Amino acid sequence: MELWQAILLAIIEGITEFLPVSSTGHMIIASGAMQIHQLPFTKILEVNIQFGAILAVVVLYYKRFFKDLTFYFKLLVAFIPAGVMGLLFSKRIDALLESPLTVAVTLLLGGIVLLFIEQLFPQASSDEEKPISYAMAFWIGCFQCFALIPGVSRSASSIIGGYVQGLGRRQAAEFSFFLAVPTMFAASAYKLLKDYKNIQASDLQLLAVGNLVAFVVAMLAIRLFVQLLTRYGFRMFGYYRIALGIILLFLLWQMPQVLGS
Repeated sequence: MELWQAILLAIIEGITEFLPVSSTGHMIIASGAMQIHQLPFTKILEVNIQFGAILAVVVLYYKRFFKDLTFYFKLLVAFIPAGVMGLLFSKRIDALLESPLTVAVTLLLGGIVLLFIEQLFPQASSDEEKPISYAMAFWIGCFQCFALIPGVSRSASSIIGGYVQGLGRRQAAEFSFFLAVPTMFAASAYKLLKDYKNIQASDLQLLAVGNLVAFVVAMLAIRLFVQLLTRYGFRMFGYYRIALGIILLFLLWQMPQVLGS
């Protein structure tokens, strides 16, 4: 893998990780288009540049992370469902990570959901903040499990889970950011421990640069996303997902080699 390819993947990770458009899906598309999807290091990089993205959350919301001990316990409770499901179905998830068709379909279907989901939850536009109980945190974590399917979007799943629990847009989005920290840290650490023997000395530079780029880009993307979501809701992201899903299905049908299929 070339340095520019690692930087491009890191930019994609930083922009899309906290948007409801699926960062994993976008990196699968990008790595396929660059013909590097079969490289063992590609999967390692795609997972481990999440360290940079979650560091952006900790820096931006550092006051929340050092404020209340119960905050950590609630995040742990919310993390448990996806953590258990990820361990139980890790091989199946890895297989889905190689499927651009799965990404195309889930992007399209997820986009349709985003167009109409907020009509079911009128409180989403409210700025009122509710105390989040352990039960609420657990159910939001259950919704996050849908994101184990590439293309679904961890951000969208957990924010919708927040809507179901009566949260408004900003509070649901911010809890989704917080929940990303243990979820993505666990996924990245597990992948690193599992595949560290396959990492060459020359790959360390790519990991370092990738995490730095993902961190900087994610800092900007989080601020922009909160502004867009609180003002416009999910609809614009729904249209984007539908358009991208249709384009991908067309490419897979007519020019599968473009995506490395």
